[in-house]
Amino acid sequence: MTNPSKRALICGSVAFDTIMVFQDRFRNHILPDKIHMLNVSFLVPQMRREFGGCAGNIAYNLKLLGDVGLPMATVGKDFGLYGDWMKQTGVPTDHITVIESEHTAQGFVTTDLDDNQIWAFHPGAMQLSHENQVAQAKDIAIGIVAPDGREGMIQHAAQFAAAGIPFIFDPGQGLPLFSGDDLRAFIKQATWVAVNDYEWQLVQEKAKLSASDIAGQVQALIVTRGAEGSVIYTKGREIVIPTAKPSQVVDPTGCGDAYRAGLLHGLLHGLDWETTGRIASLLGAIKIESRGTQNHSFSRAEFEQRYQASFGRGLSLGK
Repeated sequence: MTNPSKRALICGSVAFDTIMVFQDRFRNHILPDKIHMLNVSFLVPQMRREFGGCAGNIAYNLKLLGDVGLPMATVGKDFGLYGDWMKQTGVPTDHITVIESEHTAQGFVTTDLDDNQIWAFHPGAMQLSHENQVAQAKDIAIGIVAPDGREGMIQHAAQFAAAGIPFIFDPGQGLPLFSGDDLRAFIKQATWVAVNDYEWQLVQEKAKLSASDIAGQVQALIVTRGAEGSVIYTKGREIVIPTAKPSQVVDPTGCGDAYRAGLLHGLLHGLDWETTGRIASLLGAIKIESRGTQNHSFSRAEFEQRYQASFGRGLSLGK
């Protein structure tokens, strides 16, 4: 059984994702010299609606690893089907607050054959995420501030810091909401920072901070680089984490959230960064093999076998 004290509070969005696949490449239809007058339409014969949102996705992946991740999010009057799914998969709903006057956040993404993505996002109830308070959750060992409402992200980071709860700052697609001063404040409060390579460029430009600057303020800076793996900057070291090869590349949506669940697992269990990064990498590879963000599954034994096959070293997730 998982130690009940090893619980993660996951502050972030819970959303419905409408996912569309364009059977071509955006670059064949977007003319660089006409970007100032962009007017394009993509035929998307494939479309589906999935359960998503960063908090929901991270909690789902953490559950697969045998841990307890509590999503803290605000949702709308249409949350019912998602709530049923969370209960079915064993993801706690204790800190999901329903705002009856709003819709649950809705994401609309079009993915092309190069796995490029164009998103549109309606925040809905997510804009009221600050109505939830970190102090409402008990017996929390670690937290994460993932993309959410602007005020909610600011307040939850401050609340984690005030409570002495170590947390990951994961700005993700919320980056445009924050100034350089905002980002520097987040980093000062955070214990760890996790970004992808594109987000990392934006953070450097906005906050005017280098990798060494940030790594000197937090215990680790984690930068994911898609198919090129990831790099963890910690204590003057740069730890290169290789990718785990997926059996097939189906849908990249949610891979970053899967990776972050792997980080939380490693941190909850006191694993070294080399192991933690590889667990995160493998979770991302497993996710990319399935459509949607919460349709993949595995047993502990299956995960351990794939870890051995991917990295040539053993792993035990425990019981």
